[in-house]
Amino acid sequence: MTPKKIAIFVDVQNIYYTCRQAYGRQFNYRKLWQHISHEGEISSATAYAIHRGDDGQLKFQDALKHIGFDVKLKPFIQRSDGSAKGDWDVGITIDIMEAASEVDSVILLSGDGDFGLLMLKIHQKYGIDTQVYGVPTLTAKSLIDSACQYHEIDDALLL
Repeated sequence: MTPKKIAIFVDVQNIYYTCRQAYGRQFNYRKLWQHISHEGEISSATAYAIHRGDDGQLKFQDALKHIGFDVKLKPFIQRSDGSAKGDWDVGITIDIMEAASEVDSVILLSGDGDFGLLMLKIHQKYGIDTQVYGVPTLTAKSLIDSACQYHEIDDALLL
């Protein structure tokens, strides 16, 4: 029997801020990789991040690459009114739609309810397993309900 093919997609900003807000800690990507690799073959793993160019961020991105993630970067945009923009929702959605027909399972790390409809759609259209990892108090109920499986980010997945 061939192992289950798994694609992982990480909304890095969302995971960073929700883990920091709920626990004051950082997410352990290495532990996640070890956990998921027991479920099957990780055929692709993409982390979507914002490029600010500071040393800490560059070290973090290198660490993700070392674990096995493809890191996609978008420039950090500071608006004249002081607000900031750096949103990967559309890019993540396109990549998940493209991968869904080629894998047995899509795993999304995010608490963003905007992804709920996407997870429902790929499950209905391709019959694949959909899983979401998120911080329980900061993950949209619509996203939790849309996934075949929801995994709470807790102590076991934190640094």
